[in-house]
This record gives sequence, structure tokens and C-alpha cells, in this order.
Amino acid sequence: MFINFKISRRMLSLGGIFFLLLAGFVTKNWIMVSNSPVTKPIEQIKTDQKVMALTINVDWGEEFIPAILDALDKGNARVTFFVTGRWAKKNPELLKTMAKRGHQIENHGYSHPHPDQISVGANQEEIKKTERIIEGILGQKTRFYAPPYGEKGISGLRAADELGYQTILWTLDTVDWRSDSTTEIIIKRIVNPAIRFGIKPDKKGAIVLMHPKVNTVKALPIILDQLAREGYVFQTLAELITFDQIGDTTS
Repeated sequence: MFINFKISRRMLSLGGIFFLLLAGFVTKNWIMVSNSPVTKPIEQIKTDQKVMALTINVDWGEEFIPAILDALDKGNARVTFFVTGRWAKKNPELLKTMAKRGHQIENHGYSHPHPDQISVGANQEEIKKTERIIEGILGQKTRFYAPPYGEKGISGLRAADELGYQTILWTLDTVDWRSDSTTEIIIKRIVNPAIRFGIKPDKKGAIVLMHPKVNTVKALPIILDQLAREGYVFQTLAELITFDQIGDTTS
């Protein structure tokens, strides 16, 4: 009995040491993985061409989509809609209409959580769930991801990166979701953007962020008309990124 007890304690000690070494190895490798680089979000495309991409994030506001589509048709503009999976699931026919009218449909996660507050795995499930829904409706896979709230912490960026997605942010923000964003203010933020950090934003290659709101519907035709008079053309993100190299203006 005495010998068996002594052997058991020795085995227990060895087992404990092995466990600590294994834990250290796993932790070390987890840290190495967590510190590996991720692809930076696209915020603007560097180009001398007068080309812009309008992006519209959709998790609500379907009642304004038909008017937005009409304004885009009249303005000869093609945009990129980033939709949540839960919205697409509730509005499959409207999603089909958006795609049929020449607009790009991309991924805005499923339930619009804060990406910075959930794990890499949870972020990936948000993206994959939406990907499956959109593919089921349109028969095409999404490849761009606009994180809710524009959050760009490591959790969301790594999730998108590992799934082969490019994360998209923006150059110019309409901030149209705010109640004090009047039609005039929305127009000015895009047509004549204010100086930020001592720099006047360059509209060439800009990515513009919008949402389906009543004042956006009113502002959109004016934005399209005024910028078209300046010589600007409005393309989808897939088209815009073919212009020169990726830029970064909002960090």
C-alpha cells in the first residue's frame, strides 16, 4: 500500500507538471495566433478618378428602400447594400429586387451586435449565418463585411479575415440615423465634407455610409445630382476597388 501510494503521488506530480507545460504551450500559441496580423479595413480607394461608392447599411427601414432604388435609377448610380441576415430573412423579395436592379448585396452580420464585445467565433457565426441566408435567396456568396457600428476591434477583424472577407468602413459618413441630421446637413456632409484632423477629405475614391431613413431619401437625389455635375460616377464596391491601391483616411 505504501509503495502504491508513493507511486501515485509521483505520477500525480508528473501529471501536474505535464499539464502546466501543456497549458503554457497552448497559451503561448494562443497569444502568437492572437497577435498575428489581420487585414486592415478598406476606408477609401486611392485614385485620381472621380469615382465614389455609396454604401447603405440595412437592418431596418425597408419602407424607404423602394424610393431609394428609384432615386438611384434616376441618378444612374449603383450602390452596395450591406444587409443583416435577420433583415434579409424577413425581406427576401425586396432583397431580390435590390439585386435585380444592379446593386451589390453584402454582409452586415446577422443580428447587429457590437463586434468588439463578442468573440471571434461569435462574430464568425454572425457572418456565416448571413452568408447562408443571402446565398439561399440570391444564389451568390457575399465577400465584403461591414461591421455594425463601424467597430474595428481585433475580434471582428479577425473573424472576417479568417473567413476570407474584406472588412469595409467609410470615408464620409452621413450620420443620417441621428434625429438631428436634416436633409441639408446630410447633403453637406457628402457634397462639401468638413475638415477633419486638419485635412479636407478627398471625395475621389470615397466610400459613403448611408442608411434607409426619410431624410436620406430626400437628400439622395440632390447628392447624386450635385456630385454628378462635378463629374463623379457612382460605382459598387466591387467596381471601386479595381481603382488603384487601397487607402486609409479615417483612422
